[in-house]
Amino acid sequence: MKRCLADRLILFPSTKRIEPKAVTQHLAVCPSGRLELFWQRSAAVNGCEAEAFVLSFVGNNGRAENELRRAARLWMDWPVELWAMNYPGFGTSDGPATLRSLAPAALAAYDAVAAKAQGRPILVAGHSLGATSALAVSARRDVAGIILHNPPPLREVTMGRFGWWNLWLGAMHVARAVPADLDAIANAQASTSPAVFLLAKRDGLVPPRFQDMVVNAYAGPKQMVSLPNARHNWPVTDDDLPRVKEAMFWLWEQVHA
Repeated sequence: MKRCLADRLILFPSTKRIEPKAVTQHLAVCPSGRLELFWQRSAAVNGCEAEAFVLSFVGNNGRAENELRRAARLWMDWPVELWAMNYPGFGTSDGPATLRSLAPAALAAYDAVAAKAQGRPILVAGHSLGATSALAVSARRDVAGIILHNPPPLREVTMGRFGWWNLWLGAMHVARAVPADLDAIANAQASTSPAVFLLAKRDGLVPPRFQDMVVNAYAGPKQMVSLPNARHNWPVTDDDLPRVKEAMFWLWEQVHA
């Protein structure tokens, strides 16, 4: 599968070795071949069985090894097992890095986690491009809950932000190359699990008006956490963390209701 213009503009694959700390590698199979995942237990598990599983999807230049560090900070108060996936073409996952490979790989990752969860709840989470993968899963699998951080509607962002400089001709070509299974708005409309949205108000890559398109389309119960000083790739700050965790406690109660 060759990489098209949209793949090259949106995806920035990294294959350099990252030494994972306190995490375990797991290999699954997806349509493009071998799929690399990493997992670890949160501090709250403390030798017991995890009560739920969290599968996180990274941004367009992220890696699963680093994502687990961020997830461990957010989930330290809950007894969960944390998982993250390297997209095809990232890390040691097989296949070229293409938009068309993302949703099938995300579904394969969910199925691998479900096999281990054995009926326990599975939540999905994603930042930026990872939010589109998380929504692709939530629209097609039995997801217990979802956390979306700066979710982009890819087609709308491409046309709305980058179309003006070439009379929308190039942007239209790129937008059309976004596969239907990554349509964040359509997937949000098909998702009914409880959701938490983390929304950076100073996001220059996915401005708030585009994030709001996904929020407004989401069909399930939801809570929004405004991050007033945050930019697109900023992690949750210590100042914002209490409000984020309050929303996560709500989500946890919804999952176990």
